[in-house]
Amino acid sequence: MIQKGSIRARMLGGLAVVALVAVACSSSGGSTAPSGGATGSYKIGFANGGGVGNGWRESSICSVKAQAAASGKVSAVTVINHDTDAAGQLTDIRDLIAKDVDAIIINPNDPDALNPAIDEAIKAGIKVVAIDAFVTAKGAYNLSNDQVQYAYLGAKSLFEQMGKKGAVVYMRGIAGHPADTDRDTGFKKALAEYPDITVAKEVVTKWDPATAVSQINDIMSSGVPFDGVWTSGVDSSIVDAMKTANHPLVPIVGADNAGFVTQLLNEPGLKGAAVTNPSAVAGSGVTLALKLLAGETPETTTHVTPELWDNTTDAGKAALTKAQNPKLNKLWPLGLTVADWTTYSVDDLIACKGPGE
Repeated sequence: MIQKGSIRARMLGGLAVVALVAVACSSSGGSTAPSGGATGSYKIGFANGGGVGNGWRESSICSVKAQAAASGKVSAVTVINHDTDAAGQLTDIRDLIAKDVDAIIINPNDPDALNPAIDEAIKAGIKVVAIDAFVTAKGAYNLSNDQVQYAYLGAKSLFEQMGKKGAVVYMRGIAGHPADTDRDTGFKKALAEYPDITVAKEVVTKWDPATAVSQINDIMSSGVPFDGVWTSGVDSSIVDAMKTANHPLVPIVGADNAGFVTQLLNEPGLKGAAVTNPSAVAGSGVTLALKLLAGETPETTTHVTPELWDNTTDAGKAALTKAQNPKLNKLWPLGLTVADWTTYSVDDLIACKGPGE
């Protein structure tokens, strides 16, 4: 039975820092011996199966590279990063197996469909860590954000800011992605608690800002009335699109992205909240993989426990103010490091250099 660990977000020096606590579970099997190489010789593969152009995905790639370089134990990182479905990601994992990597980190497009390739990797002695969302393959390890709670917290806040009634635009991520499926569970859990809230329009953004802007423009031009927007992380782009269209701002909930946090603090008339969703789980996945390669057997599934920062309470505004970073790419999340699990600096992350680059 898999038990959840937790990651509690806290603030340090104006940057979101996350402390991870692992709880043992009884899931995996496989070899416990290191699968290759001495210090500085491990090869890491990262299969990022979607969200090209998405700030969270971009920063997660940089987190993997930066932590691999900071560890001093990795000689090379191979990143496969493109928009694809589960079938395409199966091919990506097999490509990484063929490159003779020692560990594969996956942002999985499906919890079950990748299992055949994951099984092949594990049988080849390769350690497999899923980040951001979970996989069910025996022997794989999961280190993900609690996406059900992420959506539930944000949706409840949004519905309260809407006065507990009205119509909401529901902007989802990638159809079938386990994180999106979990977020849908959380969103609908909150929706069931507010009988006077309806869904004006549901769209699938693929977590792509350009797609989301096109969709919200279509909704506004069609005349469909709405009283709030739940964005699943394409937040600042939606605020910009509404301003460009001279559409009245409605309450908007998104992620802890740098640009959206700045908007929540500075945009006149904007009510809303950011829910934390640190991309540094990707770099943490490198650390977990290296523990496994060193012969440790944590046998863990861990989850990030998200926090909500609204701009309608003093506590929420204080958290937003402490977290903001105007120098950061506006589409990047503010959760850029994980205490005890990432050892790179934020400057290293922004440089986005892997070992030898």
